[in-house]
Amino acid sequence: MKLLAGNSNRTLSQAIATHLDMPLTKAQVKRFADNEVFAVIEENVRGEDVFILQSTSYPANDNLMELLIMTDALVRASAKRITAVMPYFGYARQDRKTGGRTPISAKLVANLITRAGADRVLTMDLHAGQIQGFFDIPTDNLVATPVLAQDIKENYPRGDDLMIVSPDVGGVVRARSLASRLDADLAIVDKRRPKAGESEVMNIIGDVEGRRCILFDDIVDSGGTLVNAAKALIDQGATEVSAYISHGVLSGPAVQRVQDGPLKELVITDSIDQPHEVLNCDKIRTVSVAPLIGEAIRRIANEESVSKLFD
Repeated sequence: MKLLAGNSNRTLSQAIATHLDMPLTKAQVKRFADNEVFAVIEENVRGEDVFILQSTSYPANDNLMELLIMTDALVRASAKRITAVMPYFGYARQDRKTGGRTPISAKLVANLITRAGADRVLTMDLHAGQIQGFFDIPTDNLVATPVLAQDIKENYPRGDDLMIVSPDVGGVVRARSLASRLDADLAIVDKRRPKAGESEVMNIIGDVEGRRCILFDDIVDSGGTLVNAAKALIDQGATEVSAYISHGVLSGPAVQRVQDGPLKELVITDSIDQPHEVLNCDKIRTVSVAPLIGEAIRRIANEESVSKLFD
């Protein structure tokens, strides 16, 4: 087995390699003067089971091209099996036509990865589970819920006042799964979105008065939804509001919104490499999913069950 890392998240890649007690494969992924991506694998991979570690986060297009070109290099180097390990799958929010003459970009990206030569995909907390069906190769969609649930147990002692909150109706199944693990109650924020990137909270489904609320979702991008939801919960009598999110995209004014807003803290995973602005924010904390992804890689390499990791 070989582990190959792109440039998108070297810290997580190294943590996964450390968990598996094996080194990263020597390789160079760099740019020509005109910014074209060039990759060279500096070790023999003929007949090897190779895992490429690469989130397609910002800059999404550059990181996606790195993944595709590394995959092509491995195909031409006669690797036996190539697994694209994408802790964060970019373009996942474009999973359906939202109007006339619009693309389904998640399907296009799935086609690109498959045609490049990947034999398998390993990702985590896809924005929409049906994206697994966009691939014509085996696809494993891990969930960060067990990791985040354990962190909540350690930092938010169980009590009758603990409540898990879905920030929108679409995330109810995800939030219910966490609430079940914690034996906590569930509430839902009902909102409408006037336009992309903006949200307006309309109603809270559930009694949150006097409760410690934890918002739970897969992606935080601009932070508008989280901040609006937290304000609404406080207005309805919640004693405190925190948020646990799988993927911290955190674009634009997101960090400042979290810092200035009513959230007690925002907890994200390290699926996306974060800039110093995020790492230095005292309201944002990171939980590592390296053990989860590392164990999934080990199980795939050994032809063992991956679904047991969801238990």
